[in-house]
Amino acid sequence: MSGNRPSAQELAAAEGARIPDVLSPGLRVVFCGINPGLWSGATGYHFARPGNRFWPALHAAGFTPRLLQPHEQDELLGLGLGITNFVARASARAADLSDDELRAGGAALAAKVRQYRPEWVAVVGITAYRVAFGERRATVGRQDRLIEGAQVWVLPNPSGLNAHWTAGTLATEFRQLRQAALPEPLTDRRDHETPC
Repeated sequence: MSGNRPSAQELAAAEGARIPDVLSPGLRVVFCGINPGLWSGATGYHFARPGNRFWPALHAAGFTPRLLQPHEQDELLGLGLGITNFVARASARAADLSDDELRAGGAALAAKVRQYRPEWVAVVGITAYRVAFGERRATVGRQDRLIEGAQVWVLPNPSGLNAHWTAGTLATEFRQLRQAALPEPLTDRRDHETPC
């Protein structure tokens, strides 16, 4: 990729690209996106498109001590946070995904939760959640269901295209999750590890 901004050719070539999850065992919250966009596919980083409000909302809600950039995504692990997606393949729009792909993604998410055992799963996108889990009447917020023992919270899609949600209202929703999942002050878990 040339520089920090993918070229039009690099974006076109990113269709179908896959980027690795940011996961480790025993996280407090795993954020599950719908699928990577073309910017993420081209750069290899989650929520990478300029204008996506995921990283600012995460910081404004108190999940991160400073505003992280997409290329710093691995720093989330030290904070007890992770990222995955329902569907691994990058596409120009989430609307390019079929309902079958989203349902398969719900099963794949459940398998990841079974493997990594996070305390919470935060699905970033209400429509994708409704399709993936057959919860047609689900609303944003805490859900009654568990996924493999993990508590579930649904957040609005932070894409800049989702203009119904402002930066402030997104931050409020993310903050409500943070208060439920991380009521104690935010610290990097690595600061408290005892040397062997």
